[in-house]
Amino acid sequence: MEPTSGASFRRPTAIERLFNRCFGFLVGLGLGMKHNYLLQVRGRKSGKLYSNPIDLLEMNGRRFLVAPRGRTQWVRNAEAAGEVTLKRGSRRQSFSVRAIPDADKPPLLKAYLDRFQTAVQRYFTVRAGSDPQAFVEVAPNYPVFELIAKP
Repeated sequence: MEPTSGASFRRPTAIERLFNRCFGFLVGLGLGMKHNYLLQVRGRKSGKLYSNPIDLLEMNGRRFLVAPRGRTQWVRNAEAAGEVTLKRGSRRQSFSVRAIPDADKPPLLKAYLDRFQTAVQRYFTVRAGSDPQAFVEVAPNYPVFELIAKP
């Protein structure tokens, strides 16, 4: 899989790492909102299974992963593996990932930010509620993947 454009990475603070670990544990147990999942992906070098809580964007019957922090480790691992698993409670589903080209990201980024504003606005220079055109310039900074269900 081709790497997502030149997006940078915003490292989480110690408090954010602790919150993600605790929240990820709860989501893994099946708690949280219906859009919260535990993203599981194999490390591209270690082969170890890594998990991160995510907000899943569902739009027009399709599912998307958005990386508000940029080219995180999970993004790099998903690109290398070409697949991820979403876990919630005892339910797991595997998906192939397809990177969305920058030109197609603005409406997805707008929808993601508008829906999950309280959790992710701090990672966006564009304000929630902005026109999709406002996301054109920043689209390369945010990897987006479409999830394709595996049989």
